[in-house]
Amino acid sequence: MPAESELTPTGTVYQGIKDAGIDFIVSVPCVNLKELIPMVDADPDIIHVPVTREEEGVGVCAGAFMGGKRPAMLMQNSGLGNSINALASLNQLYGIPLLMIISHRGVEGEPIVAQVPMGQLTAPLLETLDIPYFLPDSKCEATDMIIQAMDSAFEKKMPTAILLPISFWRQA
Repeated sequence: MPAESELTPTGTVYQGIKDAGIDFIVSVPCVNLKELIPMVDADPDIIHVPVTREEEGVGVCAGAFMGGKRPAMLMQNSGLGNSINALASLNQLYGIPLLMIISHRGVEGEPIVAQVPMGQLTAPLLETLDIPYFLPDSKCEATDMIIQAMDSAFEKKMPTAILLPISFWRQA
């Protein structure tokens, strides 16, 4: 495998998934995840379950955790609004860890104006829900932050998030 600095942003996220021991991933499509989802799907060590809505993914990941897996969800931040009830009434109530790797749309560089309101609300919603989140400044930080976030989710028995804004995906 190339040195981390030589990896694409997608490659550093994938390396973080591998290094964190994530073996079960639920995904909801997003343009920024278009290269990562096939990588995960092709990995024989990861069970990949595509879902149509984020709250469905929260439930599927909870079941995977109860079955002994280390689950994560690949999603866009607009889906955070869809999943709030499931995160609060399932994961937080029953102490079920989950790492959400979130493509953070609606921030600087966003070409679609409809993404902006949720982009501005993403961090405040996570804070309101007491869900810790990590925001790597560069692709070189992503791998380690994914490991830290996954460890935090399991230590604290709660959801945790990685926010990856448009600027992250555009790094060379």
